[in-house]
Amino acid sequence: MNNQLYGAPVSEIIKRRTSVRTYLDQPLTAEMKAKLVEFFPKTTEPFNVTIRFKLIENDAAQSGSPVKLGTYGVIKGAKTFLAAAAEKKEKNLEQFGYAFEKMVLYATSVGLGTCWLGGTFKKGEFAKAIGLTADEIMPCVSPVGYPDRRKSIIESVMRYTARSDNRKSWDELFFDQDFGNHLEKTDAVIYQEPLEMLRLAPSASNKQPWRVIKENNKYHFYLEHTKGYAKLLAYDLQKVDMGIAMCHFELTAKEAGIDGKWLDSDPGIKIPENTEYTVSWMEKGK
Repeated sequence: MNNQLYGAPVSEIIKRRTSVRTYLDQPLTAEMKAKLVEFFPKTTEPFNVTIRFKLIENDAAQSGSPVKLGTYGVIKGAKTFLAAAAEKKEKNLEQFGYAFEKMVLYATSVGLGTCWLGGTFKKGEFAKAIGLTADEIMPCVSPVGYPDRRKSIIESVMRYTARSDNRKSWDELFFDQDFGNHLEKTDAVIYQEPLEMLRLAPSASNKQPWRVIKENNKYHFYLEHTKGYAKLLAYDLQKVDMGIAMCHFELTAKEAGIDGKWLDSDPGIKIPENTEYTVSWMEKGK
């Protein structure tokens, strides 16, 4: 049985994905746009929150519309943007990250570049372009297009500043039974790869706020807030990061044939300061 969602191992797609800020001056083909739209996630799982996706054409907006899309010079050459709106509901930011990252990985799998944008796009203009309602939020967007190998100066500076290629170690992220015991890779058994792909997930300013505790047959996901970070932004993007981490973990687990589910099952484990419980994963039948 082939469990691959993207036509290639998801771990390969995750490792291939990188933030692309400079694009070729080449619009997406009609066929490519149709592929992206066809792949739009339609499920409301795991948090029962509806996410509405739309492709937005930058050129069309600039030439004939009062909407003027902008990214404050961060993105160069992009003709198309992927935008999404989440209904105002509990856990909508986590759901947004979970669903949007599925689209980002799909775009990566078909050779396109993307870049999560949370604070560097003109929200009012993108809101007009997607038709955002009073009952929706739009925390992030992403350009989607053909990468230009030549990086702009601002892209090189941003990548260096964020230290995008650096990742926290296993000891900093994964724990056994409680936050006082580090999880050994061998003790993760079949979950070594899902946890490693979670470790490689992108996050706002590369803060990597996710923490996971293995408790018997469950994996509990926690958010360790960067103090004061959420106050600087319109939305708590670290909650979006949790959804991205969940996406990587689940896709890798399911591709490996692990049948599990998400559930609200706070174990009541003592947690460090600035840390909160998000969700748990449990393998079915156990």
